[in-house]
Amino acid sequence: MALSPPLPVGPVLSGAEKLDEVTRLMNVLEVDLKEKNLLPPKRNATLEELKVHTRSIDDADPMLTERGISILCQHSFKGNSLITARGALKCLANVMLLDPSTRQIFVDLGYAPKAAERLKNDNRDDEFLGSRLLFLTTYETNLDFEDLFENHQLAESISTNLSRHAKIFSKAGPKNPVPVFTILALSETLKLLFNLTQFYPHQAPTFTKSLLYILKILANVKVPTPPLQPPVTYLINSLLNLDLEDKKARHFTQNPLFPKFDPNDNADRLIKILDSSVRQYKAEQLEQLATPLASLIRKIYDFAPDTVKFHMRFLLLPSDEERAQPLGQSDTLSAHLLRLSTSPVAPGLRETVSNLLFEMSDRDATSFVRNVGYGFASGFLLTHDLPVPENALEAWSTGGSHDKDPLLEDLGEKVTNINGVEINPVTGQRRDREPTSTEVEMTQEEKEMEAERLFILFERLRATGVVNVENPVTRAMQEGRLEEIE
Repeated sequence: MALSPPLPVGPVLSGAEKLDEVTRLMNVLEVDLKEKNLLPPKRNATLEELKVHTRSIDDADPMLTERGISILCQHSFKGNSLITARGALKCLANVMLLDPSTRQIFVDLGYAPKAAERLKNDNRDDEFLGSRLLFLTTYETNLDFEDLFENHQLAESISTNLSRHAKIFSKAGPKNPVPVFTILALSETLKLLFNLTQFYPHQAPTFTKSLLYILKILANVKVPTPPLQPPVTYLINSLLNLDLEDKKARHFTQNPLFPKFDPNDNADRLIKILDSSVRQYKAEQLEQLATPLASLIRKIYDFAPDTVKFHMRFLLLPSDEERAQPLGQSDTLSAHLLRLSTSPVAPGLRETVSNLLFEMSDRDATSFVRNVGYGFASGFLLTHDLPVPENALEAWSTGGSHDKDPLLEDLGEKVTNINGVEINPVTGQRRDREPTSTEVEMTQEEKEMEAERLFILFERLRATGVVNVENPVTRAMQEGRLEEIE
């Protein structure tokens, strides 16, 4: 990823011409390490020329060897000029991105600690480049990150950089937008934070104080359209593995997730992003993009104060007004979520949303059915071996009318009445809003003709030998449920 506009260079080469040019440039840089024969402007221009050839690793073998990585690392970390160092780091980051085998070489040469130290600089180029190198080494290397945590203050450096971003974003506005490269540096830091907490979960508490800074950035960042794009996605992902309850580090007297000025503030913001997302992406896209967001909302709900839980249920569960029609058919957020809870193309999101709605129903099967309707609840209940209580099912079958068992009556009322209004427990719709049948009752002659038609169809099916089924019309006659017409 280019960090700044490149200097004017010649045409992009390929094949033998590119290989010869890369070889020449690497030789020039190697000699310079020993003899210091290049003036700073010439050294920087040479690295800028080399960077052009890192956009593809084809015909760039001299950069991909231990010798090549060593030359770039020495220019990155052993010189006195930060401008030169950043030029070399750009080449190194591009090579390590495109050729995973070079990452272990970088680690074996012992430069990872120097990259961690570079994060201590209050400079967005150094933040971007240092975070990018360390992020790449979280894959396909044996780098000991424990050493970076303990001896190079990696967690502290990341947290400090996030605090700087929080200040930048808090001062931003229409006339003072956040620079694009600052957003890129933030994104690299957040990606690194997520991987570190994912692969080293025991280190997650060392990042707890970053929670405040991430939330401040999220509060001030301009949410793009559609919303689930960097840096919003990285901000959301970075929160997933943190100790959101602050149980271990005890950094906060007041959890920043539920600020005193408005405990609902962060939950509102995340739900608003979710609302916008379900309207602007297809289910297939939401599977990858929105599952982390839904998971984060679910985690927050789990330990939120009761008042915040009540507010979240108000925003996410179907309202009484929605029951004028079968649940899931309107354009509200809850209707979108209900449809996603049964989506065949978004299995991960389907599971996360269903779990969220179930937890908002106090993890009670009967309450779950009452909130979303048995049509949406049944799949989740069956796959999680959570059968609805038998007496509740009986209550539905009798339409909520019970004269004997008080418990049965209570359960029946719970699933078939909301605020004194009878509802259909399968669809969740109010009974008094269900459409009345407009079909004309079949005459006796039409019923007989339909029965004859079905009889013939089933006899033909049996005759094919493909399946062996009992003709339901014949069975009905045998049981006396049909009378022979003379």
